[in-house]
Amino acid sequence: MTAFRAALLVLTVSSWVGAVQIGQAQPATQPQPSGLAGGDPTTVKLSPEQQKQIGLQTAVLIVEPHPEQFRAYGAVLDIARVTDLTNSYANAQAQLQMAQARFDVAKSAFERAKSLTQSAALPRKDAEAAEGTFRTEQAALTAAESQVRTLAATAQQEWGPLIGRAIIERSPTVVRLIERERFLVQVTLQPGVTLAGPPRTALAQAPTREANIDLQYLSPATRTDARIQGVSYYFTAQGDSGLLPGMNTTVYVPSGKIYDGVFVEDTAIVRWQGRSWVYLRVGPEAFKRHPINTDQPVSDDDYVVRDLQAGTEIVTRGAQVLLSEEAKSELRGSADND
Repeated sequence: MTAFRAALLVLTVSSWVGAVQIGQAQPATQPQPSGLAGGDPTTVKLSPEQQKQIGLQTAVLIVEPHPEQFRAYGAVLDIARVTDLTNSYANAQAQLQMAQARFDVAKSAFERAKSLTQSAALPRKDAEAAEGTFRTEQAALTAAESQVRTLAATAQQEWGPLIGRAIIERSPTVVRLIERERFLVQVTLQPGVTLAGPPRTALAQAPTREANIDLQYLSPATRTDARIQGVSYYFTAQGDSGLLPGMNTTVYVPSGKIYDGVFVEDTAIVRWQGRSWVYLRVGPEAFKRHPINTDQPVSDDDYVVRDLQAGTEIVTRGAQVLLSEEAKSELRGSADND
């Protein structure tokens, strides 16, 4: 057996083992040799009884407007640095308030001492001591103010104006992140991809669940993902979404444009020779494999396809069985030619 025939044999899935028995109940038209070897796909024929027994289903496609999406890369960030900055800023603010209170007391004492000294009611040395305390507290206040400004600038430089301000104000946005009610996701577009404006929402995939995860736009990112080098944004996801800090995920970002296409779910798609295909119904008992372009994902497996016309009938259940039958036909045709 040649390597090519062995490869084709692997495609014969167990769900099609009963095809011979089906044929005994009602003889079917023998499938024509297919193009699995690299030629054009040819027609696979199945009788109505065979179609019923393998659970084959079809659907007529409807062209509808769909939002254009870009596939992007998401990374769930560890926000330990956000927590540190928030706590540091709160502590610096407390230190500033105490420094301000001490300064106010020292200033009042110094002003009273000056007044009493001028009236000879207080020795000059006591006034000088009051002045020394005042100058010391003044310096401490200046240092505390500088620390607060430095932390505020650091927060905005590291996380941008919006998150930086949330850290400074300890707003609900940053509190939800710290308390893990929401997670921060950095979404990076592929190199060369740009958007006319920030996307309001996006969809992410999580390995722990099938449904897409809604992401809410937060702000532009202050840095890109070093591995990808594309434009980056910050989004947030629900804490119970299945995403966890350190995870990488595929994200679908709307471009803001609308285009016409047909929705094709994953069960209708087969993969062969590095391409994606669907089976078209070309007759009551005839099906033909057709290539599709999967550049517009709705999720990791579902797509909106632009190169299929409205009214086209495709196989939505049983496509893999048809591919297996093509492989079997190829084997039979090769055996007949030996």
